[in-house]
Amino acid sequence: MQAHSDIFIIGGGINGAGVARDAAGRGLSVTLVEQADLAGATSSASSKLIHGGLRYLENYEFGLVRESLMERETLWKIAPHIITPLRFILPHHRGLRPAFILRLGLFLYDYIGGRKLLPPTKRINLKKDPLGGPLSDKFKLGFEYSDCWVDDARLVVLNALGAAELGAEIHTCHSFLGAERQDGRWHIKVKADSGETFNVTADMLVNAAGPWVDKTLGTCKLMLKNEGSVRLVKGSHIVLPKLYEHARAYTFQNSDGRVIFAIPYQGDYTLVGTTDTPFDTDPRTASAGEDEIKYLCVAASEYFREPIKSADVVWSYSGVRPLYDDGAKSASKATRDYVLELLAPEGMSPILSVYGGKVTTYRRLAEEVLEKLEPYAGYKKGPWTSDAPLPGGDLPGREDPKKALEDFTIDLAEKAPWLPASLCMRLAASYGTRVFDLLADAASLEDMGEDFGAGLYAREIEFLQRTEWARTAEDILWRRTKLGLHMTEAQRSRVGEWLTAQAT
Repeated sequence: MQAHSDIFIIGGGINGAGVARDAAGRGLSVTLVEQADLAGATSSASSKLIHGGLRYLENYEFGLVRESLMERETLWKIAPHIITPLRFILPHHRGLRPAFILRLGLFLYDYIGGRKLLPPTKRINLKKDPLGGPLSDKFKLGFEYSDCWVDDARLVVLNALGAAELGAEIHTCHSFLGAERQDGRWHIKVKADSGETFNVTADMLVNAAGPWVDKTLGTCKLMLKNEGSVRLVKGSHIVLPKLYEHARAYTFQNSDGRVIFAIPYQGDYTLVGTTDTPFDTDPRTASAGEDEIKYLCVAASEYFREPIKSADVVWSYSGVRPLYDDGAKSASKATRDYVLELLAPEGMSPILSVYGGKVTTYRRLAEEVLEKLEPYAGYKKGPWTSDAPLPGGDLPGREDPKKALEDFTIDLAEKAPWLPASLCMRLAASYGTRVFDLLADAASLEDMGEDFGAGLYAREIEFLQRTEWARTAEDILWRRTKLGLHMTEAQRSRVGEWLTAQAT
């Protein structure tokens, strides 16, 4: 670990990784530490959407919605391999929001964010259109609108990789123990999972510890009391066998004012979520409770023709959102916007803490962090990430990102005709142009090494270990690839056994 950094970042979620990449690209020396794996907590437990947040309009968060809408196409262009467009069907539910309110909200959604590539909203007769087929007969009117899907954990990893390519040091499984100001800089103590401790210094601290943001601040000796406070809210999702055949998602309004999504997931499944539940224990223990699973099943059953039962759930996951405590009465009404709190007594080194935020707005959040810290650092260049592709995202013709991915997948199939079609599509959509580094000199499936099932081979695991900080079976199966969902328990166990054997 380098002895001194211009900026030291605590937290390897989407915000920390985004700040690391932006800062490294401006010429700063950067160190990032993460107590577990990259995207190991909240950032891999999202709804996997790059979206404007249609329901945030009801909370009058127009600025957040506009910024989010503008980011959709920006992020799609810089990461066309892991971000894809997704059309949503919003049925009108009599007795909830009136149809004219939905039309007004979707009109704003179409026009306040500078949409250029994504298709606009349209009205649908759910009685006649096949998209209404999976729904209950009581739904007659619907609206179709655009957002995007993202592999959230890979988005984090690619930002960290982009930062490392620019010189940043990324240390996973390293815990931040505390810091204090001395001699005009931060003196920081870090502990690796091996037990080794490091004492390093930095000019600036960025606290992007997510649900641990307040706890992290508590380990720093500050001259001023921080004003911010985190509000922990658990969001849970359930995964079900595929509920319908088409590729659209659904947005459902609930009688409690909340919204849930039903999203095609990993080909064979449907993802349903999310909940908003106050949370006050260790975020590492978060899991979907029986009450949350029942809530999601009941809410979705209100719309689908066939009822959904808890017994249908094949997997569930939970993440704890570190929302800024704005005093809202309910968790669902708390702001989803981010708040950046800078503590920098005159003449002393700054610490900036990140509260809240969304996957969609991480890039703009990073820019604002660097803007706030600019008086304390000399940047070699200004904002740069809006048109710089993430690793693997430099697909030819990415100005039209949808076509760029389609053409790239065809090109990969031609260059590696021995790859099964499903594996070819997954590798292209996971690694983009980096897939050629993964395949290297492989000329057959036998060259890919041991086959663990679901299209996972030893060569891919080795690539993830070598280039993406993957260490455990969980890192590989549930964050880097999501293939754990498609494997048997025996196959998942075999991955762990193989990793253990390779380490000895």
